[in-house]
Amino acid sequence: MPEEPESIRVPDNDLDDLVATVARLVNETRAHGQLLDRLAEEADDTSVRPGDGGEQPEPEAESAFILALDEEAYRTELAALTTWVHHLLLPVYGREISTARPWCQRWQDHPEAVARLHALWLAWQQFTDIGAGPSGPSVWHRDHLDPALLQLRSADGPFGACTTSPARPHHRLLPAPEPAAGA
Repeated sequence: MPEEPESIRVPDNDLDDLVATVARLVNETRAHGQLLDRLAEEADDTSVRPGDGGEQPEPEAESAFILALDEEAYRTELAALTTWVHHLLLPVYGREISTARPWCQRWQDHPEAVARLHALWLAWQQFTDIGAGPSGPSVWHRDHLDPALLQLRSADGPFGACTTSPARPHHRLLPAPEPAAGA
């Protein structure tokens, strides 16, 4: 009788990374499927075929950046980002909330925060991958984490009107600047 394979135990602290990675891979797989479907439709719709001497239209490049996604993809990506922020970023790098370092529990309502955190997460995925080499995490800290947190948690950053004390949670979106007259 063949032996059963030995079960693998994943340390609890690695589960959050694994969940975020699986969510990202599911999103990428879904996006690739949509791209393949669209490319197949475009190939059916075009009268120019390879070998005709005509040129095939270039497919539109899709961005991985959350602000460039459609509504459904945005919601899916935000859910995966939220898991990463709540289970890895904040427990490790959150630090104390103060007037000098505000935070908002409703950070998902702040477009600038979503954009900066998503960019930070994309960089984290790149620089913690084995292909980034042994210095990848150090580069991520220096080039991505530290500047992002300085912007996010500064007194005049996106959370400047939000929580400055954990005992007094507060949320307020600051108005965006008005466009210049005639613009």
